[in-house]
Order: sequence, then structure tokens, then C-alpha cells
Amino acid sequence: MLKDLDSLKTVIKPEKVCIDNKIFKLHTKLTFILLVGFSLALTCKQYVGEPIECVVHKEPLSKEVMNSYCWIHSTFTVPKWIDGRIGKDVSHPGVSSYTDRDEIKYHSYYQWVCFVLFFQAVLFYIPRYLWKTWERGLIKNMLQSLGNPVLDEETRTKEKKKLAEYLYKSLRHHKSYAVRFFICEALNFVNVFGQIYLMDSFLGGEFTTYGYSVIGFSEMQPEDRGDPMSFVFPKVTKCTFHMFGASGSVQTIDSLCVLALNILNEKIYIFLFFWFGLLSIISGLELVYRACLFCSRTMRLCCLCYNAGFTHHKEIETITQKCDIGDCFILCQLSKNMDLLTFQELIGLVYERLIGKSDSTKKKNGALDQTKVNEEAVTTDYLKVSKECVVEIV
Repeated sequence: MLKDLDSLKTVIKPEKVCIDNKIFKLHTKLTFILLVGFSLALTCKQYVGEPIECVVHKEPLSKEVMNSYCWIHSTFTVPKWIDGRIGKDVSHPGVSSYTDRDEIKYHSYYQWVCFVLFFQAVLFYIPRYLWKTWERGLIKNMLQSLGNPVLDEETRTKEKKKLAEYLYKSLRHHKSYAVRFFICEALNFVNVFGQIYLMDSFLGGEFTTYGYSVIGFSEMQPEDRGDPMSFVFPKVTKCTFHMFGASGSVQTIDSLCVLALNILNEKIYIFLFFWFGLLSIISGLELVYRACLFCSRTMRLCCLCYNAGFTHHKEIETITQKCDIGDCFILCQLSKNMDLLTFQELIGLVYERLIGKSDSTKKKNGALDQTKVNEEAVTTDYLKVSKECVVEIV
């Protein structure tokens, strides 16, 4: 198991360049690691033991045959006996005598839990893979060596000027970059709700109420409560095996089976119930925040001011007026990969470049106006001289 977990180091190791945010990492890194870890834990017999152990009292039926049969064909419980008194009405929750009219609940999911958890982990990783494909190392290429804290001042100044020049020349060309990241964040949100629906279907409609049932169980009086975990993840179940006896007639053998895996399953799914609920709330708030950034220039101003340490307000206000959501998002991405002082200096350089553009435009327009005035003055003088010449001739 530990060797398998070592292979996940490439996913969990810190990245040199940050291209997302903490909430994005909760989905695509932390949740991915948790689900893969749970999947591996359920496959390790040295920690759980045999996945199923059935009690056999009938010869010549062997224990191994019974275990294999019940594992393949699933076991069952009787729902009406879930809350029965142990030792009086039932031997275990849901395990007692039954008739053909009684409802039977079959449990076959335990064969697939480890695979479903791994499949869920892959689904959580997809937005990250998609974003890395779309991002294509843009932030890394823009930073060059600015992320190096021991960079000499001369080189740092040169790199900052180059970056500011690039940002100026590529003004309003990064909107698609920002939109793609927002799409990936929306995928995270959709994925969480899709996963909740998937687990609810997988557990027979029990997942969406599982956590609330467990909380309610803990608050009830001991003599009145029935364990909801025993209904969803029973530790002891029944299994029926049919075989021919010595006389050639069909014999029915009822066996009790211990599902050791459900000790882990119930803990895993109670954690996932609350974890996915938390993720869905956080992701929903994140989408609202992104929508505000996309629609409101004031929100973009506040975001950049926060990343710049609430300084350079005038410069940032000018930048947000001249830039779109893509440029502001790029600046926010850059702020995550450089120290505060460097980012503040970059803001100043971008501001100067934008103002320089405006000043040069004004000078150019002023020069054109002056040329026009001069041309008009020359024309007036020419007409005046021509008139005087005509008068003298006459």
C-alpha cells in the first residue's frame, strides 16, 4: 500500500508555478488523493482481512465455496428487522427469519466500492488535466526568472520591464484564457453534484440522507435508536445457497456472512457525505465570486488592490479601466508567483506603459492639429499676398 501511495507524489508535490487557486486544488488534488487513498485501503487485505467470511454448518459444503458464492451473488438483510432488539428479536440488525412476503434488501455494492472510488478520483482530476492542457505554460513563460527570490536586481529589473512590455502589447488578448479557467471551475461545481448523485444511485438512494441519519442517530436515546449505518453498510448479512443433497433433492442452506469491508465503507462514506457537501458550498460561492469579477470592474479593482497589498490604488484603477477581465486575471495569476514588492513594481511599470501610450497619442494628435493650423495660416497669407498683387496691377 505504501509503495502505491509513493506513486502519487507527482500529483501532491508542490508546483513551482501556481496556475490555479486553493479551491481548485481542493477538488483536483486533495479530493483526488483522498479518493485514491480510500480505494487503495479497501484493496489491502493485510489491514482489513478477507472481504467476506461466511459461517458454514453443512457438510460437504466448504467455507471457501460459500465465501466465493456469497461474494459473487451478493448477500441480503431484512429491512423490517433493522431496528430489532439484538439478542431477542434478531441476532444482528436486519438478520432474522423471514417469509416470502417480506422485503429483502440485497447488498452487492461492496464488490465495486474500490473501483467506484477510483473512478470518482479520475473525474475529480479531469478539470485539472483540462486546465493544464489549455494553459500550456503561459504563466511560467511570462515569469521567466522573476519567481526566483535570489535573482540579482539588474536582471530582475530587466525581466520586469520585459513582462510589462508584453502585458502592454497583448492588452485585451487574454479573455479566452480567463474564460477557460472559469469553465474548469464550473466543471468542478458540476462534478461535485454529479458525484453526489452517482453515490446516491450506487447506494440505492441512501447517500443523500446518510449523514443526517447518522447525526440523528447520535442524538437519540440508546433504547430508541436504530443504527442507520447498519442499514446502509451492514456488518453481518445473510446468504442463501442451494445444492443437491444425498437423496438428490434440492437443499437450501442459510449462512451468516461477516462483511469486514463495511467497517471501512461506513467511515469513508460518512466522511464523503460531509466533504462533498462542504465542497459544493465552497464551489458555489466561488462561482458567484467569479461571475462578479467577470461583470464588475469594481470587483476587479478590489481583487487587484488586495493582491498588491492595498497600495498603488491610482495605478490599479487606471489599469482596470483600460484592461478587460483577461488582463486582470493574468495579473492576479502573476501575483501568486512573485513577492509583493515585485508585483507592486510590475503594476507601476504597466501603469507607466499605459500612460505613456496615452501621452504619445496626445502628442501625436497635438502635432497634427498644429500642422493643420500652420497650413491654414500659410493659405491665408498666400491669399492676402495674391490680393495685394492684383490691386497693384490694376
